Amino acid sequence: MSAKSENLFMVSLKDAAAGGAVALALFGVLIGMKAEVASGLGGQLGIEYRWAAVAIAVAIVFGGRLLLNLFVWKTDKPVTTTAKGFLPSAKPLAKLGKYAMPVFLILAVVLPFLLMSAYGSRGSRQYLDLAILVTTYVMLGWGLNIVVGLAGLLDLGYVAFYAVGAYSYALLAQYFGFSFWICLPLAGILAAFWGIILGFPVLRLRGDYLAIVTLAFGEIIRVVLLNWYDFTGGPDGISGIPRPSFFGIEFERGPGGFADTFGLEYNSIHRIIFLYYLILIMALVTNFVTMRLRKLPVGRAWEALREDEIACRSLGINTTHTKLTAFALGAMFGGFAGSFFATRQGFISPESFTFIESAVILAIVVLGGLGSQIGVVIAAVVMIGGFEFFRGLEEYRMLVFGLLMVVIMVWKPRGLISTRMPSITLSGKKAKGISADLVQEGHG
Repeated sequence: MSAKSENLFMVSLKDAAAGGAVALALFGVLIGMKAEVASGLGGQLGIEYRWAAVAIAVAIVFGGRLLLNLFVWKTDKPVTTTAKGFLPSAKPLAKLGKYAMPVFLILAVVLPFLLMSAYGSRGSRQYLDLAILVTTYVMLGWGLNIVVGLAGLLDLGYVAFYAVGAYSYALLAQYFGFSFWICLPLAGILAAFWGIILGFPVLRLRGDYLAIVTLAFGEIIRVVLLNWYDFTGGPDGISGIPRPSFFGIEFERGPGGFADTFGLEYNSIHRIIFLYYLILIMALVTNFVTMRLRKLPVGRAWEALREDEIACRSLGINTTHTKLTAFALGAMFGGFAGSFFATRQGFISPESFTFIESAVILAIVVLGGLGSQIGVVIAAVVMIGGFEFFRGLEEYRMLVFGLLMVVIMVWKPRGLISTRMPSITLSGKKAKGISADLVQEGHG
Protein backbone atom coordinates (compact mmCIF):
# COMPACT_ATOMS: atom_id res chain seq x y z
CA MET A 1 0.00 0.00 0.00
CA SER A 2 1.44 3.38 -1.02
CA ALA A 3 1.81 6.28 1.36
CA LYS A 4 -0.94 8.17 -0.46
CA SER A 5 -3.36 5.25 -0.17
CA GLU A 6 -2.48 4.74 3.49
CA ASN A 7 -3.04 8.42 4.20
CA LEU A 8 -6.40 8.28 2.38
CA PHE A 9 -7.44 5.27 4.46
CA MET A 10 -6.45 6.91 7.77
CA VAL A 11 -8.25 10.17 6.93
CA SER A 12 -11.34 8.26 5.84
CA LEU A 13 -11.19 6.09 8.97
CA LYS A 14 -11.03 9.13 11.25
CA ASP A 15 -13.92 10.78 9.44
CA ALA A 16 -15.99 7.59 9.63
CA ALA A 17 -15.21 7.26 13.35
CA ALA A 18 -16.41 10.83 13.91
CA GLY A 19 -19.61 10.06 12.00
CA GLY A 20 -20.10 6.92 14.09
CA ALA A 21 -19.67 8.92 17.29
CA VAL A 22 -22.32 11.42 16.19
CA ALA A 23 -24.62 8.55 15.22
CA LEU A 24 -24.09 6.95 18.63
CA ALA A 25 -25.06 10.18 20.40
CA LEU A 26 -28.22 10.55 18.28
CA PHE A 27 -29.36 6.95 18.02
CA GLY A 28 -28.60 6.26 21.67
CA VAL A 29 -31.61 8.43 22.52
CA LEU A 30 -33.78 7.94 19.43
CA ILE A 31 -33.45 4.17 19.15
CA GLY A 32 -31.71 2.90 22.28
CA MET A 33 -34.41 3.88 24.78
CA LYS A 34 -38.12 3.33 24.21
CA ALA A 35 -40.76 4.38 26.73
CA GLU A 36 -43.43 1.78 27.41
CA VAL A 37 -46.45 1.63 29.68
CA ALA A 38 -46.45 -1.62 31.69
CA SER A 39 -50.07 -2.78 31.66
CA GLY A 40 -49.48 -5.41 34.34
CA LEU A 41 -47.96 -2.96 36.83
CA GLY A 42 -50.80 -0.50 37.16
CA GLY A 43 -49.82 1.55 34.12
CA GLN A 44 -46.32 2.36 35.31
CA LEU A 45 -43.96 3.95 32.80
CA GLY A 46 -40.84 1.95 31.98
CA ILE A 47 -37.94 2.14 29.55
CA GLU A 48 -36.92 -0.62 27.17
CA TYR A 49 -33.23 -0.55 26.19
CA ARG A 50 -32.30 -1.68 22.66
CA TRP A 51 -28.55 -1.34 22.43
CA ALA A 52 -28.29 -4.04 19.73
CA ALA A 53 -30.34 -1.87 17.36
CA VAL A 54 -28.13 1.12 18.24
CA ALA A 55 -25.00 -0.91 17.46
CA ILE A 56 -26.40 -1.93 14.07
CA ALA A 57 -27.32 1.67 13.20
CA VAL A 58 -23.87 2.98 14.25
CA ALA A 59 -22.15 0.21 12.27
CA ILE A 60 -24.14 1.11 9.16
CA VAL A 61 -23.21 4.79 9.51
CA PHE A 62 -19.54 4.00 10.15
CA GLY A 63 -19.27 1.52 7.27
CA GLY A 64 -21.24 3.66 4.84
CA ARG A 65 -19.23 6.79 5.55
CA LEU A 66 -15.95 4.87 5.31
CA LEU A 67 -16.87 3.46 1.90
CA LEU A 68 -18.08 6.83 0.64
CA ASN A 69 -14.83 8.47 1.74
CA LEU A 70 -12.68 5.79 0.12
CA PHE A 71 -14.52 5.51 -3.18
CA VAL A 72 -16.45 8.75 -3.71
CA TRP A 73 -15.65 11.80 -1.59
CA LYS A 74 -11.90 11.75 -0.96
CA THR A 75 -10.52 9.71 -3.86
CA ASP A 76 -9.14 11.16 -7.08
CA LYS A 77 -11.25 8.75 -9.17
CA PRO A 78 -14.76 8.53 -7.70
CA VAL A 79 -16.77 5.50 -8.71
CA THR A 80 -19.70 7.82 -9.47
CA THR A 81 -17.92 9.10 -12.58
CA THR A 82 -17.56 5.53 -13.82
CA ALA A 83 -21.18 4.74 -12.95
CA LYS A 84 -22.41 7.67 -15.01
CA GLY A 85 -21.27 5.88 -18.14
CA PHE A 86 -23.76 3.08 -17.51
CA LEU A 87 -26.69 5.46 -17.01
CA PRO A 88 -28.86 6.41 -20.01
CA SER A 89 -28.31 9.84 -21.48
CA ALA A 90 -30.67 12.70 -20.74
CA LYS A 91 -32.05 13.05 -24.29
CA PRO A 92 -33.86 9.69 -24.45
CA LEU A 93 -35.21 10.29 -20.96
CA ALA A 94 -36.45 13.74 -22.01
CA LYS A 95 -38.28 12.18 -24.96
CA LEU A 96 -39.88 9.64 -22.66
CA GLY A 97 -40.79 12.39 -20.21
CA LYS A 98 -43.35 13.98 -22.53
CA TYR A 99 -45.29 10.71 -22.58
CA ALA A 100 -45.21 10.36 -18.79
CA MET A 101 -48.20 12.62 -18.11
CA PRO A 102 -50.59 10.85 -20.56
CA VAL A 103 -49.49 7.47 -19.21
CA PHE A 104 -50.07 8.59 -15.61
CA LEU A 105 -53.47 10.01 -16.58
CA ILE A 106 -54.64 6.83 -18.31
CA LEU A 107 -53.39 4.72 -15.41
CA ALA A 108 -55.18 6.96 -12.91
CA VAL A 109 -58.47 6.71 -14.81
CA VAL A 110 -58.48 2.91 -15.11
CA LEU A 111 -56.91 2.23 -11.69
CA PRO A 112 -60.18 1.37 -9.84
CA PHE A 113 -61.16 -1.13 -12.53
CA LEU A 114 -57.72 -2.74 -12.46
CA LEU A 115 -57.83 -3.06 -8.68
CA MET A 116 -61.39 -4.43 -8.71
CA SER A 117 -60.50 -7.08 -11.27
CA ALA A 118 -57.32 -8.06 -9.42
CA TYR A 119 -58.41 -7.98 -5.75
CA GLY A 120 -62.20 -7.78 -5.81
CA SER A 121 -64.32 -5.17 -4.05
CA ARG A 122 -63.16 -6.11 -0.55
CA GLY A 123 -59.44 -6.48 -1.26
CA SER A 124 -59.16 -3.36 -3.43
CA ARG A 125 -60.53 -0.97 -0.82
CA GLN A 126 -57.24 -0.41 1.00
CA TYR A 127 -55.46 0.30 -2.28
CA LEU A 128 -58.18 2.72 -3.37
CA ASP A 129 -57.89 4.51 -0.02
CA LEU A 130 -54.15 4.78 -0.58
CA ALA A 131 -54.73 6.09 -4.14
CA ILE A 132 -57.10 8.73 -2.74
CA LEU A 133 -54.47 9.77 -0.20
CA VAL A 134 -51.75 10.00 -2.85
CA THR A 135 -53.96 12.03 -5.20
CA THR A 136 -54.84 14.40 -2.35
CA TYR A 137 -51.15 15.07 -1.76
CA VAL A 138 -50.62 15.51 -5.51
CA MET A 139 -53.26 18.25 -5.46
CA LEU A 140 -51.68 19.85 -2.39
CA GLY A 141 -48.26 19.66 -4.05
CA TRP A 142 -49.56 21.35 -7.19
CA GLY A 143 -51.15 24.08 -5.08
CA LEU A 144 -47.95 24.71 -3.11
CA ASN A 145 -45.95 24.57 -6.34
CA ILE A 146 -47.52 27.89 -7.32
CA VAL A 147 -46.09 29.57 -4.24
CA VAL A 148 -42.73 27.78 -3.97
CA GLY A 149 -41.97 26.48 -7.45
CA LEU A 150 -43.27 29.31 -9.63
CA ALA A 151 -43.16 32.39 -7.40
CA GLY A 152 -40.12 31.29 -5.34
CA LEU A 153 -41.74 32.08 -1.96
CA LEU A 154 -40.78 29.60 0.75
CA ASP A 155 -44.00 28.65 2.57
CA LEU A 156 -43.72 26.40 5.65
CA GLY A 157 -47.30 26.94 6.80
CA TYR A 158 -49.27 25.61 3.85
CA VAL A 159 -51.13 23.19 6.11
CA ALA A 160 -52.95 26.22 7.56
CA PHE A 161 -54.93 26.66 4.33
CA TYR A 162 -55.54 22.92 4.28
CA ALA A 163 -57.03 23.25 7.77
CA VAL A 164 -59.07 26.34 6.85
CA GLY A 165 -60.68 24.45 3.96
CA ALA A 166 -61.46 21.42 6.11
CA TYR A 167 -62.92 23.39 9.00
CA SER A 168 -64.83 25.71 6.65
CA TYR A 169 -66.71 22.77 5.18
CA ALA A 170 -67.22 21.05 8.54
CA LEU A 171 -68.52 24.18 10.30
CA LEU A 172 -70.72 25.32 7.40
CA ALA A 173 -72.24 21.85 7.20
CA GLN A 174 -72.71 21.68 10.98
CA TYR A 175 -74.20 25.12 11.61
CA PHE A 176 -75.99 25.85 8.32
CA GLY A 177 -76.59 22.40 6.83
CA PHE A 178 -74.82 23.23 3.54
CA SER A 179 -73.97 20.37 1.22
CA PHE A 180 -70.49 19.51 0.02
CA TRP A 181 -71.03 21.06 -3.40
CA ILE A 182 -71.97 24.40 -1.86
CA CYS A 183 -69.18 24.33 0.72
CA LEU A 184 -66.46 23.36 -1.79
CA PRO A 185 -66.19 26.78 -3.51
CA LEU A 186 -66.77 28.58 -0.20
CA ALA A 187 -63.90 26.66 1.42
CA GLY A 188 -61.60 27.68 -1.44
CA ILE A 189 -62.68 31.32 -1.20
CA LEU A 190 -62.15 31.43 2.57
CA ALA A 191 -58.73 29.80 2.24
CA ALA A 192 -57.76 32.32 -0.47
CA PHE A 193 -58.90 35.12 1.84
CA TRP A 194 -56.59 33.83 4.57
CA GLY A 195 -53.82 33.55 1.97
CA ILE A 196 -54.20 37.26 1.28
CA ILE A 197 -54.16 37.98 5.02
CA LEU A 198 -50.90 36.05 5.29
CA GLY A 199 -49.50 37.74 2.20
CA PHE A 200 -49.80 41.32 3.46
CA PRO A 201 -47.46 41.07 6.49
CA VAL A 202 -44.77 39.13 4.60
CA LEU A 203 -44.48 41.31 1.49
CA ARG A 204 -41.13 42.74 2.58
CA LEU A 205 -39.69 39.47 3.90
CA ARG A 206 -37.42 37.02 2.09
CA GLY A 207 -35.75 33.70 2.59
CA ASP A 208 -35.51 32.46 6.16
CA TYR A 209 -37.60 35.32 7.55
CA LEU A 210 -40.46 34.48 5.19
CA ALA A 211 -40.23 30.81 6.15
CA ILE A 212 -40.40 31.65 9.87
CA VAL A 213 -43.48 33.86 9.43
CA THR A 214 -45.36 31.26 7.36
CA LEU A 215 -44.41 28.58 9.89
CA ALA A 216 -45.77 30.76 12.69
CA PHE A 217 -48.98 31.37 10.73
CA GLY A 218 -49.56 27.63 10.40
CA GLU A 219 -49.06 27.15 14.12
CA ILE A 220 -51.37 30.08 14.95
CA ILE A 221 -54.19 28.51 12.94
CA ARG A 222 -53.66 25.13 14.63
CA VAL A 223 -53.55 26.61 18.14
CA VAL A 224 -56.69 28.66 17.51
CA LEU A 225 -58.52 25.56 16.30
CA LEU A 226 -57.26 23.69 19.34
CA ASN A 227 -58.33 26.27 21.94
CA TRP A 228 -61.56 27.71 20.51
CA TYR A 229 -63.54 24.87 21.99
CA ASP A 230 -67.04 26.36 21.74
CA PHE A 231 -66.73 26.96 17.99
CA THR A 232 -64.36 24.31 16.61
CA GLY A 233 -64.72 21.56 19.21
CA GLY A 234 -61.09 22.00 20.28
CA PRO A 235 -59.12 18.77 20.64
CA ASP A 236 -62.35 16.75 20.34
CA GLY A 237 -62.67 17.83 16.72
CA ILE A 238 -65.81 17.73 14.59
CA SER A 239 -67.49 14.45 13.74
CA GLY A 240 -70.48 13.46 11.63
CA ILE A 241 -69.34 15.52 8.63
CA PRO A 242 -71.74 14.88 5.71
CA ARG A 243 -70.58 12.78 2.78
CA PRO A 244 -70.84 14.10 -0.79
CA SER A 245 -73.64 12.89 -3.01
CA PHE A 246 -73.69 12.03 -6.70
CA PHE A 247 -75.92 14.79 -8.09
CA GLY A 248 -78.20 14.47 -5.07
CA ILE A 249 -78.12 10.66 -4.98
CA GLU A 250 -76.76 9.32 -1.70
CA PHE A 251 -74.55 6.24 -1.47
CA GLU A 252 -76.85 4.35 0.88
CA ARG A 253 -78.64 1.05 0.94
CA GLY A 254 -82.30 0.89 0.00
CA PRO A 255 -84.66 2.69 -2.38
CA GLY A 256 -83.37 5.95 -3.80
CA GLY A 257 -79.73 5.08 -3.19
CA PHE A 258 -76.99 5.06 -5.78
CA ALA A 259 -77.11 1.29 -6.34
CA ASP A 260 -80.92 1.23 -6.54
CA THR A 261 -81.04 4.16 -8.96
CA PHE A 262 -78.62 2.57 -11.44
CA GLY A 263 -79.81 -1.00 -10.95
CA LEU A 264 -76.66 -2.21 -9.21
CA GLU A 265 -76.14 -4.47 -6.25
CA TYR A 266 -75.35 -2.40 -3.19
CA ASN A 267 -71.64 -2.26 -2.35
CA SER A 268 -69.83 0.20 -0.09
CA ILE A 269 -66.97 0.33 -2.61
CA HIS A 270 -69.15 2.57 -4.84
CA ARG A 271 -68.63 5.52 -2.50
CA ILE A 272 -64.87 4.91 -2.37
CA ILE A 273 -64.63 4.85 -6.16
CA PHE A 274 -66.70 8.05 -6.34
CA LEU A 275 -64.38 9.77 -3.86
CA TYR A 276 -61.37 8.64 -5.88
CA TYR A 277 -62.70 10.11 -9.12
CA LEU A 278 -63.77 13.26 -7.29
CA ILE A 279 -60.28 14.01 -5.96
CA LEU A 280 -58.78 12.99 -9.31
CA ILE A 281 -60.95 15.56 -11.12
CA MET A 282 -60.11 18.21 -8.52
CA ALA A 283 -56.38 17.49 -8.93
CA LEU A 284 -56.61 17.65 -12.73
CA VAL A 285 -58.45 20.97 -12.54
CA THR A 286 -55.67 22.26 -10.26
CA ASN A 287 -53.06 21.18 -12.79
CA PHE A 288 -54.98 22.67 -15.74
CA VAL A 289 -55.48 26.04 -14.04
CA THR A 290 -51.85 26.17 -12.92
CA MET A 291 -50.50 25.43 -16.40
CA ARG A 292 -52.82 27.99 -17.98
CA LEU A 293 -51.91 30.65 -15.43
CA ARG A 294 -48.22 29.98 -15.99
CA LYS A 295 -48.57 31.10 -19.61
CA LEU A 296 -50.51 34.24 -18.71
CA PRO A 297 -48.84 37.51 -17.63
CA VAL A 298 -49.42 36.70 -13.96
CA GLY A 299 -47.58 33.38 -14.36
CA ARG A 300 -44.63 35.03 -16.09
CA ALA A 301 -44.61 37.63 -13.30
CA TRP A 302 -44.35 34.79 -10.76
CA GLU A 303 -41.33 33.35 -12.55
CA ALA A 304 -39.75 36.80 -12.88
CA LEU A 305 -40.23 37.29 -9.15
CA ARG A 306 -38.57 33.94 -8.51
CA GLU A 307 -35.56 34.78 -10.67
CA ASP A 308 -34.83 38.28 -9.34
CA GLU A 309 -37.21 40.51 -7.40
CA ILE A 310 -35.19 43.68 -8.07
CA ALA A 311 -35.18 43.04 -11.81
CA CYS A 312 -38.88 42.21 -11.56
CA ARG A 313 -39.58 45.64 -10.08
CA SER A 314 -37.42 47.34 -12.69
CA LEU A 315 -39.68 45.87 -15.37
CA GLY A 316 -42.65 47.64 -13.82
CA ILE A 317 -44.20 44.53 -12.25
CA ASN A 318 -46.15 45.15 -9.07
CA THR A 319 -44.48 42.66 -6.73
CA THR A 320 -47.13 43.25 -4.06
CA HIS A 321 -49.95 42.04 -6.31
CA THR A 322 -47.77 39.25 -7.67
CA LYS A 323 -47.04 37.83 -4.22
CA LEU A 324 -50.65 38.15 -3.12
CA THR A 325 -51.97 36.33 -6.18
CA ALA A 326 -49.49 33.50 -5.60
CA PHE A 327 -50.43 33.15 -1.94
CA ALA A 328 -54.16 33.44 -2.65
CA LEU A 329 -54.28 30.93 -5.51
CA GLY A 330 -52.06 28.43 -3.74
CA ALA A 331 -54.20 28.76 -0.60
CA MET A 332 -57.40 28.33 -2.62
CA PHE A 333 -56.35 24.93 -3.94
CA GLY A 334 -55.24 23.97 -0.44
CA GLY A 335 -58.73 24.89 0.78
CA PHE A 336 -60.34 22.73 -1.90
CA ALA A 337 -58.18 19.79 -0.83
CA GLY A 338 -59.03 20.44 2.82
CA SER A 339 -62.77 20.32 2.18
CA PHE A 340 -62.33 17.01 0.38
CA PHE A 341 -60.25 15.69 3.28
CA ALA A 342 -63.06 16.60 5.70
CA THR A 343 -65.78 14.88 3.71
CA ARG A 344 -63.63 11.80 3.09
CA GLN A 345 -62.69 11.35 6.74
CA GLY A 346 -66.02 12.35 8.25
CA PHE A 347 -64.02 13.62 11.25
CA ILE A 348 -61.36 16.30 11.64
CA SER A 349 -59.32 17.60 14.56
CA PRO A 350 -56.34 19.96 14.93
CA GLU A 351 -54.03 16.95 15.19
CA SER A 352 -54.54 16.34 11.46
CA PHE A 353 -52.93 19.69 10.57
CA THR A 354 -49.55 19.72 12.28
CA PHE A 355 -46.28 21.10 10.93
CA ILE A 356 -45.22 17.67 9.70
CA GLU A 357 -47.97 17.91 7.05
CA SER A 358 -46.49 21.14 5.71
CA ALA A 359 -43.05 19.54 5.73
CA VAL A 360 -44.29 16.54 3.75
CA ILE A 361 -46.05 18.71 1.15
CA LEU A 362 -42.99 20.95 0.79
CA ALA A 363 -40.76 17.86 0.50
CA ILE A 364 -42.97 16.57 -2.34
CA VAL A 365 -42.56 19.85 -4.22
CA VAL A 366 -38.79 20.09 -3.65
CA LEU A 367 -38.01 16.44 -4.33
CA GLY A 368 -40.17 16.41 -7.43
CA GLY A 369 -38.47 19.52 -8.78
CA LEU A 370 -39.49 23.13 -8.18
CA GLY A 371 -41.98 24.16 -10.84
CA SER A 372 -42.35 20.64 -12.28
CA GLN A 373 -45.91 19.28 -12.35
CA ILE A 374 -45.01 15.70 -13.29
CA GLY A 375 -42.24 15.77 -10.70
CA VAL A 376 -44.82 16.43 -7.97
CA VAL A 377 -46.78 13.38 -9.12
CA ILE A 378 -43.72 11.13 -9.01
CA ALA A 379 -42.60 12.45 -5.62
CA ALA A 380 -46.09 12.03 -4.13
CA VAL A 381 -46.35 8.45 -5.37
CA VAL A 382 -42.90 7.61 -3.99
CA MET A 383 -43.21 9.44 -0.66
CA ILE A 384 -46.85 8.79 0.24
CA GLY A 385 -47.45 5.49 -1.54
CA GLY A 386 -43.99 4.06 -0.95
CA PHE A 387 -43.99 5.25 2.66
CA GLU A 388 -46.80 2.80 3.41
CA PHE A 389 -44.35 -0.05 2.91
CA PHE A 390 -42.40 1.21 5.94
CA ARG A 391 -45.46 1.20 8.19
CA GLY A 392 -44.24 -1.99 9.85
CA LEU A 393 -41.04 -0.24 10.93
CA GLU A 394 -43.03 1.87 13.42
CA GLU A 395 -40.61 4.29 15.11
CA TYR A 396 -37.97 3.80 12.39
CA ARG A 397 -40.23 5.31 9.74
CA MET A 398 -39.06 8.89 10.26
CA LEU A 399 -35.42 7.80 10.22
CA VAL A 400 -35.98 6.05 6.90
CA PHE A 401 -37.90 9.09 5.66
CA GLY A 402 -35.03 11.43 6.53
CA LEU A 403 -32.43 9.09 5.06
CA LEU A 404 -34.27 8.88 1.74
CA MET A 405 -34.57 12.66 1.57
CA VAL A 406 -30.85 13.09 2.19
CA VAL A 407 -30.01 10.52 -0.50
CA ILE A 408 -32.27 12.15 -3.08
CA MET A 409 -31.02 15.65 -2.29
CA VAL A 410 -27.40 14.52 -2.65
CA TRP A 411 -28.13 12.59 -5.83
CA LYS A 412 -30.56 15.08 -7.43
CA PRO A 413 -30.25 18.43 -5.62
CA ARG A 414 -32.62 20.09 -8.10
CA GLY A 415 -35.30 17.43 -7.74
CA LEU A 416 -36.20 14.31 -9.65
CA ILE A 417 -37.26 16.31 -12.71
CA SER A 418 -34.36 18.71 -13.23
CA THR A 419 -35.47 20.29 -16.51
CA ARG A 420 -37.79 23.24 -16.99
CA MET A 421 -39.96 24.22 -19.93
CA PRO A 422 -39.93 27.99 -20.68
CA SER A 423 -43.35 29.59 -20.46
CA ILE A 424 -42.81 31.68 -23.58
CA THR A 425 -40.17 32.04 -26.30
CA LEU A 426 -39.23 34.90 -28.60
CA SER A 427 -39.46 32.72 -31.71
CA GLY A 428 -42.96 31.51 -30.87
CA LYS A 429 -41.90 27.91 -31.40
CA LYS A 430 -42.11 25.21 -28.78
CA ALA A 431 -38.98 25.55 -26.67
CA LYS A 432 -36.82 22.69 -25.52
CA GLY A 433 -36.36 21.93 -21.86
CA ILE A 434 -33.49 23.71 -20.11
CA SER A 435 -31.46 22.52 -17.17
CA ALA A 436 -32.72 23.51 -13.74
CA ASP A 437 -29.18 24.65 -12.90
CA LEU A 438 -29.93 27.73 -15.01
CA VAL A 439 -33.12 28.49 -13.06
CA GLN A 440 -33.09 30.35 -9.77
CA GLU A 441 -34.72 28.65 -6.80
CA GLY A 442 -36.03 31.93 -5.45
CA HIS A 443 -35.36 33.79 -2.22
CA GLY A 444 -38.91 34.82 -1.36
